[in-house]
Amino acid sequence: MKTKFLKNILLVSITFGMFISPCLALELDLSVDEEIRKNYNPSKLEQQNLPPLPKTTGSQSKTITTQPRPAQTTISAPPKTVPSTSEPVIKKVNKNLPGSTLTKDDFTAIKIKKGTKFRVKSNAIVSDYLHEGSKVSFTSLTPVYQKYITIPAGAVLRASVKDVHQPQMTGNGGLVVLVLESITFNGKTYSAHGKVTKANHKKIFVNNIKGKRQYWKGVANQIDKGENFYKKTRKTSSKLADNPIGVIISPIPTIIGIATYGVNLVLSPVISIAHKGGRISIPAGSEFEFKVQENIYLSL
Repeated sequence: MKTKFLKNILLVSITFGMFISPCLALELDLSVDEEIRKNYNPSKLEQQNLPPLPKTTGSQSKTITTQPRPAQTTISAPPKTVPSTSEPVIKKVNKNLPGSTLTKDDFTAIKIKKGTKFRVKSNAIVSDYLHEGSKVSFTSLTPVYQKYITIPAGAVLRASVKDVHQPQMTGNGGLVVLVLESITFNGKTYSAHGKVTKANHKKIFVNNIKGKRQYWKGVANQIDKGENFYKKTRKTSSKLADNPIGVIISPIPTIIGIATYGVNLVLSPVISIAHKGGRISIPAGSEFEFKVQENIYLSL
């Protein structure tokens, strides 16, 4: 009990001391300040040590310095482009096409290719009586199929006579040269260039429609004439031999026939030079074939 009582007394005394010590410290501090005030005049010290304040007038304005802000760079996004809806413009290249008076764009032109063939029938007689420069028309019998286009049957092909002559000496026959100049279909006419490859179901070479060459036929005809004359003289000699009086002179006709036959045999090549060839006369409605020699460009 006594020990507990002593602990309580000690605790109370410590607590009391803790409250009393700040008060004593406050009184000590005040006493020191009082001594300083007696020996020194604090207002004088402030006036002597501190520099005088600058005098300012009422009109003087206060200046405020501001640091310039760094310039801000604005990055503008590129404007969005809207794709144009207008159709692209295709530039045309002016080009004089071979065998054609048309000027076409190489990228868009539709053409009838070189080498295309047309089966046609003639609308007039084709003969060596025609004159150079004469025009002859033909009508196509079958359609012609090309890329992107079909030339229907009934298209009109016009050809011009570039060379012509009638049968000549040395057995040379007549000649007609036709050159394709234009094709008309769907109401439009296109310039063309072509040649004849067939005439009246016969093949034509180098575009020459020719009459029969009859030189060798002339040679054969001359030989046949000599042979026929010789046969007649033989018959005459036979008749004379049947007569007792004519038997003496019966060999004479045979000798003349042999001589004539020999002369014709030798001279037939020379005599045949004056022989003329065959004529050309192909009736209207006959079938021909034309072959295109250069591309035909179409304007549709």
